[in-house]
Amino acid sequence: MAAANPPSISQQPYFLRALYEWCVDSGLTPYLSVRVDHRTRVPQGYVKDGQIVLSLGPSAVRNLNMDNEWVTFSARFGGVSHAIEIPIANVLAIYARETGEGMGFSGEAGEDAGEKPNEIGAVPALVGTGGDEPPKPPRGRPQLRVVK
Repeated sequence: MAAANPPSISQQPYFLRALYEWCVDSGLTPYLSVRVDHRTRVPQGYVKDGQIVLSLGPSAVRNLNMDNEWVTFSARFGGVSHAIEIPIANVLAIYARETGEGMGFSGEAGEDAGEKPNEIGAVPALVGTGGDEPPKPPRGRPQLRVVK
């Protein structure tokens, strides 16, 4: 009798948690680039071109939870607290603000959460981060490079 294939488990939430921990342990600020759709709960006034970039720094968020399906936390935007809910499949990248090192993920609309990450590398650093307002997301597709 042939053994059944076990269900496929996405690697993405494991990579997200590991890279978040690496950023924090290294004294860097973890940023999350997110594709916004009807399931994503973020302040719509900060969404540009269907995407948003969020700081996950320990001083910027409260009650951060990254499970295998969702990233949830509360954060302040313009002095107002918001509950943030992001499906794991909508995370496009996680990276350190200061260095751009991190990981990008496949994030085209309609893809399953089980998609494998594309490349490990650096995402361009963002400019204009200050105050309670999140940084503007980079235009176009992220340019990633392999880091050894």
